[in-house]
Amino acid sequence: MHDLTQRQIEILKSLIEEYIETAEPVGSETLEKKHALSASPATIRNEMVRLTNYGYLKKTHISSGRVPTPAAMKFYVKQLMKEKELSVAEEVSMKEKVWDIRDKEREFLKEVTRELASKTGAVAIAATDSGEYFISGYANILDMPEFFDIDLTKTLLSAIDDFETFRPIFAAAGRDDDIHVLLGEELGPTLVGPYGFVFKRYLTSENGGGEIGVIGPARLNYTYVVPAVRYFGTLISEVARGW
Repeated sequence: MHDLTQRQIEILKSLIEEYIETAEPVGSETLEKKHALSASPATIRNEMVRLTNYGYLKKTHISSGRVPTPAAMKFYVKQLMKEKELSVAEEVSMKEKVWDIRDKEREFLKEVTRELASKTGAVAIAATDSGEYFISGYANILDMPEFFDIDLTKTLLSAIDDFETFRPIFAAAGRDDDIHVLLGEELGPTLVGPYGFVFKRYLTSENGGGEIGVIGPARLNYTYVVPAVRYFGTLISEVARGW
């Protein structure tokens, strides 16, 4: 990809954050009015054209505005966004909901999945190396404008109903317990579309464990989703020492 100027980076970051908030294509007028960019609307338009040519933005057929590509979202997550630091109160609240059943592996994983879906407003998935699979948050899909498109919704629901969709994704990540953010073609042939998936591997023993994560539209609120997934993945690893 191209090296971007500071102004292009500011425009791209502002556009992505506007898109995450609204789920609507973003135009230069919106950026000029709502974001403190040191550029005129004409300059912003010209830079948006360059960012489109570079592969970071694309035009939609329904608007003159633009939306970020998977490459742009990946760049945003890796280099531009600032993660929301979970407060002590948030961490305590998350832990309280699941702490009393920490000695019961299956029930604990099921409840953690439910709590992660509730906190992120997306679909949460947890899987074990032995093939157990927990899903929560189906109803959250109904609040996401992307999934007013029945075909996109059907594709997502069909994918998350079948663990085989995620087995190769988890296998490709190996034993790396870092946060993984996958978009676009990285999700494989089954999930072709504007989807985003954030997951982390957790450990329950020296050689065993699983994955926990959140799937939804490509414009997931990564600033909150990433630290939330990291927190719950780490919590499972800590609790699993007693299993």
